[in-house]
Amino acid sequence: MSGNGGEPREADGPRLIGVGVGPGDPDLVTVKGVKALRSASAVVVPVMEDSGTGRAEATVLHYVSRERIVRVVFALNERSDRARREAAWDAAGERVAALLRTHGTVAFATIGDPNVYSTFTYLAQTVGDLVPEAAVETVPGITAMQDLAARCGAVLTEGTEPLTLVPVTAGDAVLRQALEGPGTVVAYKFGRRAREVAAALRATGRTEGAVWGSALGLPQESIRPAADLEAELASGDAALPYLSTLIAPARREGRGGKL
Repeated sequence: MSGNGGEPREADGPRLIGVGVGPGDPDLVTVKGVKALRSASAVVVPVMEDSGTGRAEATVLHYVSRERIVRVVFALNERSDRARREAAWDAAGERVAALLRTHGTVAFATIGDPNVYSTFTYLAQTVGDLVPEAAVETVPGITAMQDLAARCGAVLTEGTEPLTLVPVTAGDAVLRQALEGPGTVVAYKFGRRAREVAAALRATGRTEGAVWGSALGLPQESIRPAADLEAELASGDAALPYLSTLIAPARREGRGGKL
């Protein structure tokens, strides 16, 4: 990928811009992100099959008209059939490649940041093969861990503390290894494995001070102590939202962390 650190520029040929639109609160889209969305000839949003308005699409609609939005199925609800997922990625890439050939500049809106666990990565690889002359750029976005930290008052890092980001879809063993280490641990996509997450926190002594959140900035926002996880799950409540985020802060003994 090629990038550019200034304002969105005029390109001589096709141009694909991955735009991070944040966790869901439209106020968290950056000024540069809004400029990129509004300057593009078409704005692509990833959607699930047979679904309503997705989170990225809902955010984009605050800044561009619906007729400029192109909904592309990414089979985001498919996690077991890799062949089916890759077929969806290929079809999406072909659709965007066609848009690039006719529109010139296409923006792809993704929740969070386009370089952090984003569907944009898969799209850019496919489009790069189909339209090798296309310039590929990204506009960074606010991540869920940043938004959750701001909303609950958690400090992600101090001094020389490391920060570890783990997708729980990689398995609870990966999460436990991170929790046994130093620094703050952030877990993404843990909603369907909340029981394993609660058990990992308890086993590593990291439950105290940990917090989880979902639908940040949206009407259904939920931010709660991780200590309530097991009780909530035991009560028979429905599974937590897939895109739930957990922050387990570093163990700190004084101001400034380990400077």
